[in-house]
Amino acid sequence: MFVSSIQGRLVLPMIGPYGATKWALEALAETLAIETGHFGIKVSIVQPGVVSSGGAERANVFLKENDPYAPLYKALDVLRGESVTPQEVAATVADTIEQADPPLRVPVGAPARKALQARKEAPENETFLTAKINW
Repeated sequence: MFVSSIQGRLVLPMIGPYGATKWALEALAETLAIETGHFGIKVSIVQPGVVSSGGAERANVFLKENDPYAPLYKALDVLRGESVTPQEVAATVADTIEQADPPLRVPVGAPARKALQARKEAPENETFLTAKINW
């Protein structure tokens, strides 16, 4: 069982390094699913979107006064969308562990399912954002 993020399948500007770690985690988990599936070992990746844990609010921000990226940073709230609670994530983890044949990827809550479906339907030859922004 891995806890990733929808950012393992899509990106948000300004927090690319975080997204990169989730893409890497998903690659590792999917590789393990292939390698261990032969032995009956199941691998699942739980994918929440924004979790109302307060983590994003506690992150350090290193923007200078009049930074040209300040408007993009302010647009992050629009891109993040609705949140789920830590309890919803924990319940999804527990429910997935209890399944005899769990799926590889398990989005947490309607906001994650909606964002991942939109990404899946978007053209692969263009950048993708969960909402339009004007910065």
